[in-house]
Amino acid sequence: MTDVQEVRDPELPGRLLAVERDALIPLLRARPDADFALAATACPGWSVRDVLAHCSAALTRVVESRFEKGVFSPESNDRDIAERAEWSNARVVDELERGMTEAGPVIARAGGVLDMIALGEWVHAGDVRDAVGAPGAYAGPGLPDALTLLVRITREKEHLPLHADLDDVDEPLRLGAAVAAAPPARYIGGAATLVRLYSGRPVNGDGFELAGAREAELNIFG
Repeated sequence: MTDVQEVRDPELPGRLLAVERDALIPLLRARPDADFALAATACPGWSVRDVLAHCSAALTRVVESRFEKGVFSPESNDRDIAERAEWSNARVVDELERGMTEAGPVIARAGGVLDMIALGEWVHAGDVRDAVGAPGAYAGPGLPDALTLLVRITREKEHLPLHADLDDVDEPLRLGAAVAAAPPARYIGGAATLVRLYSGRPVNGDGFELAGAREAELNIFG
């Protein structure tokens, strides 16, 4: 069973961002402007462009160490998006590429407190793929590192314990608190659907089994 790493790998968040950058940025540069205006169904009220502007702004804040009071609140996110309203789509993508390149070392030095930002950026990349109909949403080459990070974050948060048997990953995962008064909840299904559940994304009728927990209880971003 794959469990949380005893020692944090400080390079993992940056590696996850770099792998996603190499896949996502060429995809975005090849999409027509109309795709940027599509609704991001996983993020109600936001377009694909809004998701990308939020992601690029968040990583720029990390790179520049700008963490004023209320940062990453809904109001702060809306302001970041509004500040980029007059930018071209290409400029938003340029900022995102820079952030995904330069944020890794900053996150590594932060000792773990910023690791969840890297996971959130990877999930948002899945939101974008989902919205434009591109393959690999919540999966792809970054999935192993994303799952490792998810395991550790849920452990550190002492989240609801869950044993996951994944259709497309050889070893089961043990997520959530290490010590629990009752047996862990059980999940059987695909890894991408597990990511959807833990990030509060629609599962779209994907075939899976969840026992001992409600779907909403798994969301670590809510």
